[in-house]
Formats: sequence, structure tokens, C-alpha cells
Amino acid sequence: MIERYTRPEMAKIWDIEHRTQKWLEVELAVCDGLAEYGYIPREAAQTIRERARFDLKRMAELEKETRHDVMAFVRNVEENVGPEGRYVHYGITSYDVVDTALALLLRDSCDQLLARARRLAEVIARLAKEYKHTPMIGRTHGIHAEPITFGFKLAGWYDEMQRNLQRLQFAREMVSVGKVSGAVGIHANVDPRVEEYVCAKLGLKPAPASTQIISRDVHATYLSTLSILAASLERFATELRNLQRTEILEVQEYFAPGQTGSSAMPHKRNPWNCETVSGLARVVRGYLIPALENIATWHERDLSNSSVERVILPDATILVDWMLWKLTDILEHLAVFPENMKRNMEKFGGLVFSEHVMLALVSKGLSREQAYKLVQRNAAKAWEGADFQQSLKQDEEVRRVLSEEEIDRCFDLQHHLRHLNVTFQRLGLE
Repeated sequence: MIERYTRPEMAKIWDIEHRTQKWLEVELAVCDGLAEYGYIPREAAQTIRERARFDLKRMAELEKETRHDVMAFVRNVEENVGPEGRYVHYGITSYDVVDTALALLLRDSCDQLLARARRLAEVIARLAKEYKHTPMIGRTHGIHAEPITFGFKLAGWYDEMQRNLQRLQFAREMVSVGKVSGAVGIHANVDPRVEEYVCAKLGLKPAPASTQIISRDVHATYLSTLSILAASLERFATELRNLQRTEILEVQEYFAPGQTGSSAMPHKRNPWNCETVSGLARVVRGYLIPALENIATWHERDLSNSSVERVILPDATILVDWMLWKLTDILEHLAVFPENMKRNMEKFGGLVFSEHVMLALVSKGLSREQAYKLVQRNAAKAWEGADFQQSLKQDEEVRRVLSEEEIDRCFDLQHHLRHLNVTFQRLGLE
């Protein structure tokens, strides 16, 4: 992934030196396991652990000859160990190392994503409580619907983030599996006890049944989780973009002194950070299809998944990490304009209370259809510039059913917000 969208903590996890170190950790754990059960001398395992190291430049040289990255790594380690190096990679296959090391990388990546996601959820929760009673208009189809509060909107985001956290935790458990089961997974040349030893030492679970690789539905689950999380972040960012539109202007991204919104128009304050989050979500979702296609392999394995995963697994993880960090930063510095929310909500003279008026008419004995038509007739006048509340009071058919006081009660904002506590209590935000 390009540096622009990479945070240093996640970059370190996927750095080539770090990834190769994970290969070495697996190889050393295998040697320890082999020694534990008497397949190689304990002294050899100890020597290997003391002397084993790798050099990326030397590995690159060896790969030109071997045309096999793991074999180049193994030869390089053997060179540094000496005679005992013959026990390195004993009885195992390349993907015993690669897939088990990959599990460590994905698990550690999930830990980083969980920390970022929890931080974002905390910021959303704080804002939800801060703006719990800040009224604004709820919109459906982009059109004014009925009153809500900004805190209520954010409470919905918080709820969604809790599900994302659950999915991330599940994905972490799903990917935390290793294999040391040999060339086709049947433990022909490696004791299953060694596999159990290695996985326990590395904090993984052994895959109950593997082929030459761990089944790729595991990794597809991981990418699916990241794709859903990215889509959630896009939803939040898209809402902030819409609320920042000039004619709405209920929130605004922080705009620093000296910041440039447009090279041509000095007045511009564009929601470019949110737009970036929205755009990157498309990239992350694009990685899901290759992950799903990787599930199908020829027989006990082919190589079609390998090249794909070199790209999609690090990149998707790095991108989602950056998106979580960026959206957290946006929300931490978000400008909120309650007065604009109030002004927008009060347009058209209370038109947004139409359902309450209709229900009041129904409660007085009118059919739902009769009540709907009466209210809609007066609502139409509001679209043309009339005050909705006053139009109702001047409508003789309405006044035969509702008194002026009863009409006024239909325009009580608190009626719409009276159950706000229920949502916050359900979410533990009280």
C-alpha cells in the first residue's frame, strides 16, 4: 500500500523483515517440537535457535536460483546454522511455515484494528451523549422526514460499531489457526503432536483438517469482515459529507488556518477527508471478490491464491486501519452547528409534524385515508410557501375535528423525542 494511506503501526506488521521473522519463528517452533518428541536431537534444536538468522539480500540471491521464496529462506537459514541446519524444515512443507506465519500476521493485524475500532466507538459514544438532546431533522430519500437528535444519529453509528467489533473479534479467532501437517495435510512425515506443540507455542489453534494449505474460507471471512467494516465507515463518512453541504451545513470537517479547499475558488471548504474514506471503502470491497475466488483450489492446493494474497491481505488491512484512524480524527475535530440544525428543521412551518396531526385526526374518529388527505392538502400549501401549522388552523374540515390547542400539541418537538432514553439505555450510553 502507498505511504499516503499507511499508518506506521500497521506498516510494521506487514514489513518484509517482520514477515520473514515470523517464518523463522515458525521454523524454530517446529524444531523445538521435533526435539520435544524425539525426532531430532535437543542439542540440534538448541543450536538452530541460537544460530538461525536470515538476510533478505542473500535470500533474494538464492531465490534467483531456486525460484522459490521459502526454499531460498530455508537455505539461507541453513547457511547460518551449519551442519545442524539439515533439521530446519524437517518433515514439513512451505505452507506449514507460510500459512502459520500468516495467521500470526493476521491475528496481530486484527488486534491493531480492534484497538482502532474501539477508539472510534469511544469517540462516537462521547459525541452521542454530548448531542443527545440536540434536535435536527431526520431525512429519508434526502427529504425532511421527522425530528431526531444528532446524538440519536450517532447512537446508531455506535450500535453498528459494536457489531463491527464483534465481527472483528470473530475474524481474529477464525484466522488464529496454524498447520504443521505436511505436503497434503495428512501428517505423513510430521507427528500431529508437533503441530499441536507449535500452535500452542505460537498462541494458535491447529487447523482440524488441512490440505497443503489452510482452507481459504478462513481468509475470505477475514476480508469479508474488513469489507463490511469499510462499508460502515463509508456510511458514516457519506452522512457527514451530506450534512456538510452548503445548503445544509449542520456539521463541518475541521478547516485549519491556511488550508486550501480549492486551487481556483478561495471560499471552498470541501469534505475531502470524508470523501477519501468513502473512496477507499471501494478499494477494500474490491479485495473481497479475489478472496472469495481463492477458496476454490485444485485438489489439495494450487498456487492461484498465493499471488493474490500478497496484495489483498496486507493492503486491505492497512487501508482499513488508516480509514479507522482518519474517521476518528475527523469526528474528534468535527464542528457541529446546532443552530443550523434547528433552522433546517423548522422550515415550512412545522411540516415535519404531519404524521402527528394525521394520527390526532384518526384518534378523533376519521379514517386513516380521510385524515391523510386532509393533512396532505395542507402540507401541499406549505411546499408552496404557506405556514403548515397556520394552514391547518384555517382549514374548516380540520377545525371541525381538532381544536386550535389540539393542533398546537401536535407540533410539540418533545413528543418525538420522548423515548430517546430507551435507545441510549439499550446501548449502554446512559
